[in-house]
Amino acid sequence: MHFAFIADPLDHLKIYKDSTFAMIEEAAQRRHQISYLTAADLTVEDGKVYATAGQLFLTGDPHAWFQQGEPEKTALTAFDAVIMRKDPPFDSEYLYATYLMTLSEKQGALCINSGQALRDHNEKLAILEFPEWISPTTISSQYRVLRDFILEHQDVILKPLDSMGGDSIFRVTDHDPNLSVILELMTRQQTRTIMAQRYIPAITEGDKRVLLIDGVPVDYCLARIPKEGETRGNLAAGGRGEARPLSDADRAIAEALGPVLRERGLLLVGLDIIGDRLTEINVTSPTCFREIMQQTGCPVASLFIDAVERAVQQHQQATA
Repeated sequence: MHFAFIADPLDHLKIYKDSTFAMIEEAAQRRHQISYLTAADLTVEDGKVYATAGQLFLTGDPHAWFQQGEPEKTALTAFDAVIMRKDPPFDSEYLYATYLMTLSEKQGALCINSGQALRDHNEKLAILEFPEWISPTTISSQYRVLRDFILEHQDVILKPLDSMGGDSIFRVTDHDPNLSVILELMTRQQTRTIMAQRYIPAITEGDKRVLLIDGVPVDYCLARIPKEGETRGNLAAGGRGEARPLSDADRAIAEALGPVLRERGLLLVGLDIIGDRLTEINVTSPTCFREIMQQTGCPVASLFIDAVERAVQQHQQATA
């Protein structure tokens, strides 16, 4: 099979921990052909979506780990699967890429995750569809609404809706002397909508990343434990990753959401769970493959490529 990966520039990948590299490595071991491109390499000519992509070869050298062939213009429909792995932020350029993916899907391409599904599932807002699993939450740009929520719940997490890695997340209380300034900065003076969630004390035990592959939960999660004096467990914010078997609550949430999200075109999803509460549904480039694989031996990348191969076979049968 021939897979195209749309991701950030190759020199941005940290192969010792990167989930995209784990996918590529597993696909290469199975002798699949791999092409690599960034979202900027997508074009439309005469109504058809093309990628200017070079074939990727792994060298086995951790310092010079890849060689890339000369980029060639190829229709997305010529690849057996197009795997979208560009990191957030979900900005205008990311949005435009998903529109091109959707157009290519109408022309016969298989995109993972699908362009429509990526647009439909903002990683913060998507949890609102599953209120039985979430902590009290409000969405607003208005000081009054946010202040009332903070006054009611007293200890609250504030998040922007378009970032990743714990960026620009604040923990505030109803008596925080800087609350007005924080709300001004985060909402850009009531012009940007943000999320407020009641603080979940179980964060001290870890912000768990639970992976869904083709609607089925991986048996281990990665608990991202905040460093001392920090609220955020994100690895990018200095958290420590500890792989653990899924708890009963983790599995209940994953099994409830998995089939729903799979039917919407989401082959790979990363659920964020604190204690027994769902906090995010990550669909753009879910991570933590490497850490779970290294600490438990669970073959996460293999499970993912198995799912991609099945999706290709089903797509080929459906379009034959």
